[in-house]
Amino acid sequence: MTNSALNMFMEIKGIDPHFVDAWGSPAKVSEENIRNLIKKMGFDADDDKALSDYYLEQESLHWLSLLPPVSIFQKNKTYTLEVCLPIDFVTDDLLYKIITEDKQEISQTHSAINYPLLASKEISDVEFQLYQIPLTLDLPFGYHSLSLYEQGNDEALATMFFIITPKSCYTPDTILQGKKTWGTSVQLYCVKSDSNWGIGDFGDLKTLLKNSAENGSDFIGLNPIHALSPSHPDNASPYSPSSRKWLNILYIDLNTVDELIRNKSLQAKIGSDEFQQQLALLRATEWVDYEKVTALKLEILRALFATLNDDSPESKIRLAALNTYVEQKGESLQQHAAYDALQFKFLAEDPNSWGWPVWPDAFQSYQSEASQDWIQDNQQEVLFWCYTQWIAELQLEEADQLAKSMGMTLGIYRDLAVGVALNSSDIWANHSLYCEHISVGAPPDVLGPQGQSWGLPPISPAQLQETAYQPFIDLLQSNMRHCGALRIDHVLGLLRLWWVPDNATAVKGAYIYYPVQDMLNLLALESVRNQCLVIGEDLGTIPEGIDVLLQDAGVYSYKVFFYEQAADGGYIAPQHYIKQAMATLSTHDMPTIKGYWHCDDLHLGRKLGLYPDLDVFHKLLADRLACKQQILDSLHGLGSLPGDFPRNAKHVEMDKTLNFALQIHLAKGSSALLSLQLEDFLEMDKPVNVPGTSNEYKNWRRKLSKNIDQIFTDQDIKTLLANLTLARNPKK
Repeated sequence: MTNSALNMFMEIKGIDPHFVDAWGSPAKVSEENIRNLIKKMGFDADDDKALSDYYLEQESLHWLSLLPPVSIFQKNKTYTLEVCLPIDFVTDDLLYKIITEDKQEISQTHSAINYPLLASKEISDVEFQLYQIPLTLDLPFGYHSLSLYEQGNDEALATMFFIITPKSCYTPDTILQGKKTWGTSVQLYCVKSDSNWGIGDFGDLKTLLKNSAENGSDFIGLNPIHALSPSHPDNASPYSPSSRKWLNILYIDLNTVDELIRNKSLQAKIGSDEFQQQLALLRATEWVDYEKVTALKLEILRALFATLNDDSPESKIRLAALNTYVEQKGESLQQHAAYDALQFKFLAEDPNSWGWPVWPDAFQSYQSEASQDWIQDNQQEVLFWCYTQWIAELQLEEADQLAKSMGMTLGIYRDLAVGVALNSSDIWANHSLYCEHISVGAPPDVLGPQGQSWGLPPISPAQLQETAYQPFIDLLQSNMRHCGALRIDHVLGLLRLWWVPDNATAVKGAYIYYPVQDMLNLLALESVRNQCLVIGEDLGTIPEGIDVLLQDAGVYSYKVFFYEQAADGGYIAPQHYIKQAMATLSTHDMPTIKGYWHCDDLHLGRKLGLYPDLDVFHKLLADRLACKQQILDSLHGLGSLPGDFPRNAKHVEMDKTLNFALQIHLAKGSSALLSLQLEDFLEMDKPVNVPGTSNEYKNWRRKLSKNIDQIFTDQDIKTLLANLTLARNPKK
C-alpha cells in the first residue's frame, strides 16, 4: 500500500494490515479489504481527500486540546506530561493543579520554556509547541484530575484525568510465598442438584464451594455469568451476553430469596404436587431447557417482587434496600433493566423482535425521547428488572463471603467475555462506544483456515480514550466484584483485535490495535483495589513481546496441557511450565479428557459437517493417535502411570487410571494455579460446546452426569481430590 492518505488514516486508527496466515506465513490484508473495513467504521474510504482531511483534523485537535483526555502512569516519583501550548504561553508560569480522588489539592507552577521542546505546529496562524513537563510529587494509586491554569485565572485552560496505578496485578501473599493452588472449573448452568430448578444456581455454587473446600480446593472457576436475554432464553452462550456488567438472573436460587420465606401462599404453590412435578422434570433433563426454566423462574420472581408492596414492616425495609441499591448502581442498571423490560414489550407485539435493531426507530437507543417516556410511564416494570439484578448480586456476594470464610485462597474465579452481542443492552445504551457494523473474530489459522467471526461488535479504541477509559474501568469493577480471581477471555484483545466487516468473511478482516499499556495499568489498579488475581487466556498466535508485557503486568498465563507441545511433538513436562500461570487439561471449547482420547470431538465434528473432506478427517485422526502416543510416552517417562499400564496408544482406552493419572500429572507441575473440570472427575464424554456450530449441536446446555452431592461422596473422586492436594504441595 503506497497511498499516503490511506496509510495516514490507518496509522491514526491503529489498523495493521499484517498478519500470519493459515500456513504460518506472513500475510497482508489487501487495500480493497482495508477500505471496506474503513467504510464499516463509518468513513468514506473511497475519498482519499476525506481520509487525509480527517487525519489533519485529528492532528489539529491534538494540538488544540493542550492536554490529552487522560494520562495513566505507574506510580513513580516523577511524572512527565506532554503539554501542547500556544507560543504566547510557553514563557508563562502556569499552574498545574491536581485534585486527588479523595479531594486533596496539590499545585505546582512550571514555565514550559525551561523544559524539552519536542515539536511545534502552526494552526490558523498560531504556533503551538509541545513540551515535556516533569511533575515530582507523591500521589496515591487512584483516579485523580489535573487542570492547567494561567496565574490568577480561575478558568482552566485544560483538564484531564490523571490516573496512578501499581506496576502489576494482585497476587495473594500465600501464592507469592510459593503455595500452589488447585480448583475446579464448571459451567454453572450444567450443575445438577436436588434443590435447583433445572439449571445450576448460586445456591449450587455455595454447595460446590463448601464441598470442594472440604476436599482441599482453593477455588471454583465459573463460566461468564454475564446477563443474557431473558426474553430469548435459547440464546444461551455465556460468551455472547447482553451486558458484561450485569448478572444472569437465571442463576438466582429462588428457594432462599427473602420474599419467598415470608410469602406463605407462594410457598404453598411451589410446594404443590403439580409444581414439584414441573421441577422434577426440569431437573431430570440431560440438557438445560432454557425456555421452560426461564418461564418458571420469571413467574415466581414477579410474584416475589409483588410481595414488596404488601405493606409489612419487613417488605418496607427490603423495598428501601432495593431503592438504595438502584440509586447506588445508577444509570447503568437503569439502562439494562429498561432494555429487558422493552424486550418483552416488543416481543409481545412481534414474535420476531430479536432486539433493538428491529424495534421502532424511536426506541433504538436508551437516550431517545420515546425510550425515556416509556421508562417514566413504566417505572414498576423497570424496577422489577432492577430487583432481579439486586437478588442475583446479593446471592453472588453471599457465595463470595462463604468462600472467604472457609479460607479459600481465591474462592470464586469469574470469567470476562471478549464482547457483547449486537442485540445487547450495552450497545443499545452506548451506541457511540461500539462499531456496530463490525465483529470481533480471528484471522485464518491452521485450525480454522476460513478465520472466525464471533458476532460481537468491538469497542472503538478512540472512544475508549475519549471517555478516559471509563467503560473499561466500569467493566473491570463489575467483574472483579465478589470474587478472588478474574479470567480474561482472549486477553490479547487488550493489544489488538481482529475486526471483520459485517459484509465480509473473516478472511477479509484486519487487526486493530488498542492502547495496551494504558489498559494493563488500569487492570493492575482495579486488580489491586479489589484484591483480584488476573488470569489471561493467551492461546493462539502471540505477537512478539506481549507475553513479557503480560507477565510484567502480573497477569497469569493460561497453559492448556494438550496445546503444550515441543517442536518434536512431545508434551512439555508440567514441571517446566512457568510459575505465573494457570494450568489446565481442557477448556469449554475443547472435548473432555475422555472425549479427546476417544476422538469423540472429531467424529462428532464429522457428523456435524465440520470436516467434510474425508482425507482431512483421516489426517486429524492420525494426528490425534500420534498425540496420544506422545502423551503416554510422557506420562510413563515421568512416572505418572503404573509401570504395567499399556504403552501402545492404539490399544489404550481412556479409563479411570489414565484419566486420574493425567490430572495428577498436571498437578505436579510448577504453575501456581491448576484448574480441572468437574466433567473430567466424572469421566464424561460429551462436550459442552462445539466451536463452529450454532444449531447443529446443543451448545451450552449439557448437564453434569451426577448431582453435586453424588460427586463429593464418590470415594474414587474423594481419593483423586486428596491426591491432587498432595501433588500440589507435597508434605516435607
